Amino acid sequence: MTITLLQQNTVWMNPHENLRKADQAIDRTPDSDIYLLPEMFNTGFLAHPRQLDGSNAAHDTLQWMQGKAYDTNAAICGSMAVEEDGKYYNRMYFVEPSGRITHYDKSHLYKYGGEGEQYTAGNDRVIVCFRGVNILLEICYDLQFPMWCRNNSDSNGHILYDLIVYSANYPMARHQAFETLPIARAIENQCYVAVANRIGTDEWGQYYGGSRLIHPYGDIIAQGKDNTECEVTGTINLPTLNHYREKYPVLQDIIWNKFF
Repeated sequence: MTITLLQQNTVWMNPHENLRKADQAIDRTPDSDIYLLPEMFNTGFLAHPRQLDGSNAAHDTLQWMQGKAYDTNAAICGSMAVEEDGKYYNRMYFVEPSGRITHYDKSHLYKYGGEGEQYTAGNDRVIVCFRGVNILLEICYDLQFPMWCRNNSDSNGHILYDLIVYSANYPMARHQAFETLPIARAIENQCYVAVANRIGTDEWGQYYGGSRLIHPYGDIIAQGKDNTECEVTGTINLPTLNHYREKYPVLQDIIWNKFF
C-alpha cells in the first residue's frame, strides 16, 4: 500500500483555497492508495468553531473528499471542524472511492489551546480496514496518550491494526515532542505510523511540517522538508510487518490486568 502525506500551508478560514491546493497536490502524486491531510486542513485550527456558523465549509469539504476519492481510486483522509446537533467536533473523515465514509471524533482535546471548551470529545477508537490494511484513525494531540492508541489483539489473537494515521497541527514550539512521539507509537505498537502536519503561521504560532511515514522499527521511510509545502510518499509492506511481529512478538506479552 502506498500513502501520500500532504504537508500544506493552510490558509486561514479559506476552504476554497485550501481545497484547491490539496486538489493540485494529489494530482501531482498519482497512484497512491491513501492521501492524508493535516488537522482542520480546510480552515486552519479553529479554537472557536462558531466562526463557521452559517458556513457550508464542512459539507463542501466532505463532498470534495468524496469526489476526489472516486476520481483517484484512493482514500482521502483528514480532519475538520463539524457541527452536529448543536455540538462541535474535531472530526476525521476517511473517505473511500466506493463512497464509504468512516469518521473519528478527536478524543483528547487540546485544553491549553481552548479546544476542550468549545468541542465535544469523542469516546470511541475507530479502526477502518482498507485494501487489507487495518488503520487506526487519530488526530494530533492523541499522540500524547499512548494507552489510547495501544495496539493489542482480539479474542481470536488477531492484532487490531497495522497503521496509525494522524492529522496534525503541531507547532514549532512542540517540535521535540512531535519528533519523538510518532516514533515511539510505531515501536511500541509494532505498526506503521503516518503523520501529516501543516506549515506556515496562524494566531497560535508557527508550524514547520515534519510530516513523515515511520516503519515499525522506528526508522523513517519518508519525510517532508521542513517549512516547505510538499507531498511525502511511502510504502507499507504487510508481509514485512507480519514477519517482524512473528519474529519479535512484543504485543503478546502485554499484561493488561496489571493496569486495568
